[in-house]
This record gives sequence, C-alpha cells and structure tokens, in this order.
Amino acid sequence: MSTLTPHRADPPATGWRLGRALLSAWRGFALVFLSVPTLALFICCVVFLCLVPLGVGLAFFFPLMLLLRATANLTRNAMHSWAGVPIAVPYLPLPRGKGVTGLWQRTARMVTEAASWRDLLWALLYLPSSLLLACFPMLLIVDGLHGVLMPFLWEIAYRHLSDGQWYTFIKVDSSQRANLAVPWGLVQIVAGVAVAPWFERVNALWNRSLLAPTKQAELALRVQHLTESRTDAVDASAAELRRIERDLHDGAQARLVAMGMNLGAAEALLNTDPEAARVLLAETRAASAKALHELRDLVRGIHPPVLSDRGLADAVRAIALESPLDVAVTVDLPARPELPLESAAYFAVTEVLTNAAKHSGGQHVEIDLTYADGRLRITVTDDGTGGADLMNGTGLRGIQRRLDTFDGTLALNSPVGGPTTVIMELPCDLSSRKTSPS
Repeated sequence: MSTLTPHRADPPATGWRLGRALLSAWRGFALVFLSVPTLALFICCVVFLCLVPLGVGLAFFFPLMLLLRATANLTRNAMHSWAGVPIAVPYLPLPRGKGVTGLWQRTARMVTEAASWRDLLWALLYLPSSLLLACFPMLLIVDGLHGVLMPFLWEIAYRHLSDGQWYTFIKVDSSQRANLAVPWGLVQIVAGVAVAPWFERVNALWNRSLLAPTKQAELALRVQHLTESRTDAVDASAAELRRIERDLHDGAQARLVAMGMNLGAAEALLNTDPEAARVLLAETRAASAKALHELRDLVRGIHPPVLSDRGLADAVRAIALESPLDVAVTVDLPARPELPLESAAYFAVTEVLTNAAKHSGGQHVEIDLTYADGRLRITVTDDGTGGADLMNGTGLRGIQRRLDTFDGTLALNSPVGGPTTVIMELPCDLSSRKTSPS
C-alpha cells in the first residue's frame, strides 16, 4: 500500500490508445530528424579517427565521441520513456589524466572500448533503421491522408496531367478513380495508427541490441561497481570506527575519568569533611547517569535495539515519533529483511529524515515502505521548498554509497518549490519473521 500516490480516474481506454498510437507515430517521425545529424557525426568521428595516428585528429576525435555518446544516451532515455525498453549505459569511467597525456589516454580508452565501436555502428545504421521502423507508421498515415484528399487534389492539380496520377496501385485519371483512393487511404491511416506502438517497441528493441552493453561489458561494469562500493564500504566503516572512538574519548571516557577523580577526593574527605564527600558522591552519581545515557546513545547509533527487537517497520516508526516534523509512516512488509540490509535501510531513512528536518523547510513527511518483486522500496516525501541536488548534497551521496553496498539505488525528485521525493530500492529476500508483533 502507499499513501503517496493520489488516485486519478482512468482515462477512456479508446481515446487514450488512439492518442498513444498517434504520439508513437509522431515520435518515430521525429527520430528521423535526429538520425540525420547522427550520421554526420559518425562520418566526422571516422575521419578524425583515421587522423589520430598523425596527431591531427587527437584534439577532435575525443570530443566528437563524447557528443556521440551523449546522442546515444539521449536515444537510450527516449527508448525507455517512450517504449518502456530500458537500455543500460555500457561506458567504463575514463582516465582523468591532464594535458596531452590525459587526452591520449582517454582517446586510447575510447578506441579500445567495445562500446565505442557499437556506438559507431549504431550511428551508421540509425538513419535507415529509423526510416524502416520508427518512421514507417507515420509514412502510412501521411500516404493515407494523401488518398483521403485525392478527390480534392484531382480537382485542383491532377486533372491537368495528361497521364493522370498513380496512388499506390490505383491510377487516378478521373474523378471516379480519385474516389476509389479514399477507402484505401483510410485503410492506410488505420493501419498506421494500429501498428505505431508495435513499431515503436520493435525500434526500441533494435536500438537496445546495439546500444546495450555486451556480456563482457556488463561484467566489467559489475567489477567496477563492486570495486567502488567496496572502497566506499571500507571508508564508511573506518569513518564509523573513528566516530565511535571520538565519542567514547570525548564523552563516556571523560566522564568516567572525572568520576574516578571525584571518588578519590570523596575517599580523602570522608573522615575529615563528610558533607563535602557526600556532595562529591552525589555529583559522581549524576555523572554516572550521564555516562550511561551517552553509552546508550552510542549503542543506538551503532545498531538501535528497537531495530533488532522489533524490525525495520517499528524502528522507522520510532524515529518518526522523535522527529520534530509531522511524520506519517505507511508499511506493507510481509516479513523482515536480512539484518545487514535492514540496518542500511534504517540509517538511510534516518539520514533522509534528518535532512528534511534541517534543510527542507517543510512540516510534513510521508514515509512508505513496501516490498514487491524482490525489492524493498522506501519512499520519503516532504512538503518543503525543494531544490535538493543529489550531486551537491553530501548527506545524499553518503546514503547512495550506503545503498551501493547492497546494489541499491536512490532516485531524487526535488523541483524548486517542492515537494521533495526520495525513492530508495534495495534488492533483498524477506525472512519468515514478522515485521512487528501482532
């Protein structure tokens, strides 16, 4: 269940399908205009690639390939949003060297990477494939409109032609023959509208066959991701150990040292000044209570007891009660995730909620926890001013690194003016334990 998505009435099925089909046909037609400069970009890349050994093409080949990659990424996004066909980005990180040496290293990486050659092949075939697959439904519709308008065109233009005018297999040399073109034109319009979504998806699958990473590239990207997430996990673990050490040194350890000194002083004053010794013992008792409270806070920061005892759902409800904001929690978890992943999800929610309280300027937050298709999905929405940026927020980047350790993802939608929505997903299997006692 979810409280974040408002209910909207379903649009009429027939009207929606017709509009969707016409939009698919129009988008396929628009792709042709993108494919023409893509072919020109392919020619430029090949020319300057041939000139790289001479040094002339070194300064131009790399930026042109970056432009080609941006064009390919634009197509990947379009195929995903239009036809629902996701296409993963296959590129490995480029070297970061400076000067001519760095440029040469990046160019060498471009030349040796299989994704670059697949991009070039895609750019070469983009125009003919767009004409055959993407643009074909629109061509049917346009030709069908030509047939529907044939009686009118006969009267104003084709009547004066000595041999008439051919419309597909119909030779229009009289008004009666012009009328015969109308039903055939309607058939083509209906066919073009009917097949437009199907051709759009076939075109998307064709583009994915060229733009998606190969098995070898997927393995390399996986290794790269695991290397980065392992490094982040080690760094985060080291930072957490330093934080625990600092908190112990500056908090509980300092109080325990002060308690020992107070007890020594009280022992010395016990016979000579019992009243002063009693005061010192009272201060020591108060200091022991504060030290115990700090140790409990430290343990809660490492792994909250409520998380171990009652699970993620009740742990999130607990931090919601402690938040200065008005937080509503909706949970639909049939069982508990594994403990390490449960801990990562808990601290991610805690960080997002802390950021909302500090920076959003809002008053209300909605937290939605659901599980479907083997993924734990956490959605946090606040009614603040928005404008959050994943690239500029160190807290959000820290959450992303935490989720990366478990192959999780973080998506942020925060337009200026709000609201801000953070969606976190973690692949996991649920255990048989319930999320909270019944």
